[in-house]
Amino acid sequence: MEIFTLEFWTTLLSIVMIDLVLAGDNAIVIGLAARNLRKEDQKKVIIWGTVGAVIIRVLATMAVVYLLQIPGLLLVGGLMLIYIALKLMTDEKEHEVKSSTSILAAIRTIIIADAAMGLDNVLAVAGAAQHDYLLVVMGLAISVPIVVWGSTMVLKLIERFPIIITIGAGVLGWTAAKMFVKERFLADFFVNPVIKYGFEIFMIVAVIGAGLVIKHKQAEKRTLQEGHA
Repeated sequence: MEIFTLEFWTTLLSIVMIDLVLAGDNAIVIGLAARNLRKEDQKKVIIWGTVGAVIIRVLATMAVVYLLQIPGLLLVGGLMLIYIALKLMTDEKEHEVKSSTSILAAIRTIIIADAAMGLDNVLAVAGAAQHDYLLVVMGLAISVPIVVWGSTMVLKLIERFPIIITIGAGVLGWTAAKMFVKERFLADFFVNPVIKYGFEIFMIVAVIGAGLVIKHKQAEKRTLQEGHA
């Protein structure tokens, strides 16, 4: 993908958005894992834990970018992204991360926890990157420092403006649609630009709509349970 094109920069923006919405939560892991260490050691753990997590994240994302070139996997990846988008809108996340008093143990905890929690992020970024490794590196280079050093700010913004989550889910729906469109054995259905872009818009609306319906039903269920309690 040419670097001086609108497609390149809109894709980069979507990668950064995906990273911030899906990985903002992962930043809490760093604070939780290091909370029992001395203040002077916490900075070392944050730096080295983040470096390790980023290296694994970049390598895993590049591996998935390569794997998504295999026929059929774009379709599977797109379906998984729809699930991730709905989960993002409807899940109430809890963080149970064991804290450590050892620097190496804390660094290990951060890397392992981030790798486990970051699988959805890896798939989403790889799907949005459209086989472009430069986009992967640039997207992570922009968003990871924001996530790590500005995690509190990111989470506060999400709490204050829940629409950020809805926008993030819409971006994931759009990314899933682009993966379907680029799947080799589905490509013939999307030759017409009207059908192609119409489908992408439909997917964004469908994902957000389904997420809102599920969320509404969950709220109704909670209200009934509280009424019976």
